[in-house]
Amino acid sequence: MEFALSDEEGLIREAARKIASDRLAPLAEALDRGEGRSEFLANLKTLAENGFMALNVRGEFGGSEAGTVAFALTLEELAAACASTAVTTSVTNMVGEVIQAVGSAEHKTAYLPKLADGTYAAGAFCLTEAGAGSDPAGMRMRARRDGDSYVLDGQKIFITSGEYAGLFVVWAVTDPDAPKGKGISVFLVPADTPGVSVGKAEKKMGQTGSATNTIHFEGARIPASNLMGRENDGFRVAVGELAGGRIGVAAVSLGIARAAMEAAKSYAKERQQFGQALSDFQGLQWMIADRELDLHASRLLILDAAARKDRGEPFAREASMAKLFASEAAHRCTDTAIQIHGGAGYCRDFPVERYARDARITRIYEGTSEIQRLIIARETLRQTV
Repeated sequence: MEFALSDEEGLIREAARKIASDRLAPLAEALDRGEGRSEFLANLKTLAENGFMALNVRGEFGGSEAGTVAFALTLEELAAACASTAVTTSVTNMVGEVIQAVGSAEHKTAYLPKLADGTYAAGAFCLTEAGAGSDPAGMRMRARRDGDSYVLDGQKIFITSGEYAGLFVVWAVTDPDAPKGKGISVFLVPADTPGVSVGKAEKKMGQTGSATNTIHFEGARIPASNLMGRENDGFRVAVGELAGGRIGVAAVSLGIARAAMEAAKSYAKERQQFGQALSDFQGLQWMIADRELDLHASRLLILDAAARKDRGEPFAREASMAKLFASEAAHRCTDTAIQIHGGAGYCRDFPVERYARDARITRIYEGTSEIQRLIIARETLRQTV
């Protein structure tokens, strides 16, 4: 297997690392306090202007055509500086990919350039509902055909970037009498559509710079042409796109974990106890060794899944493996980083407590760790002869 990055992928990683260092890292602490929203939006615009909001979108629509490996490398770099910015970038890229995959020619021409160039600060996925989280097929939101329009009624919860997204990809039930999961369709809904309103931001444990909102649809009328793909075929689309999104979450997890361990190693070399640096103690060295294994294994799993996707091969199982392992590894790495810092790690004077809070959600969104195990087992048994 070839593990070397292409020249283009290496340049993209370096460009992402520079923006992360120059623009994202200095703002991360303020975002965590609930400040710096205008600067955050400016950073999203900068990322768009440098091609990072449409990494796997074709050039004719304003995208970078860089591929999934470049997408994963980018998110690792961004997340190492600011997880909130990284997850916003990840979801916006997902929105672009689903439009490119199942949208009409008119959809692609009308919406992809606006995602790519930052006209839309972000894109958002509207899938989760109060009774449809790990079981999205159980959604209840309706889309009723009315002449040359669809009318949407219901609400979606925990929507990343809800309050500043310019465009929503929305799943809704179009045939309530169909078997579960068979009567769902997917639509494009501009954020300024009458009848669409954004609820207050959730008060979250971590990744507080990334807004998470409830989106309300009350008689929201959209053209029938805003249906993407075939009517009642939306659940299949959701399942496919979630697999790609899991590569993004895995890369975000890795970035957080890497930042935590970099901080821990630096602290261990500087902090003196019993007349020597913490890094001189074998017990602590073994902690670091275990976490380095986590980081390296996470990266290999992520790049394997990303490369499979770029080659057009099945990748759902590998994406779930990467997401499961990297998110669980992020928990271990951030916990170890706090332990190495001792009492200082529990204080906000050091960033490792923020990394731990930012990492916790990665084991939940885009499918919980438990759901990933179900997918891995199902796909493995399906492949067993």
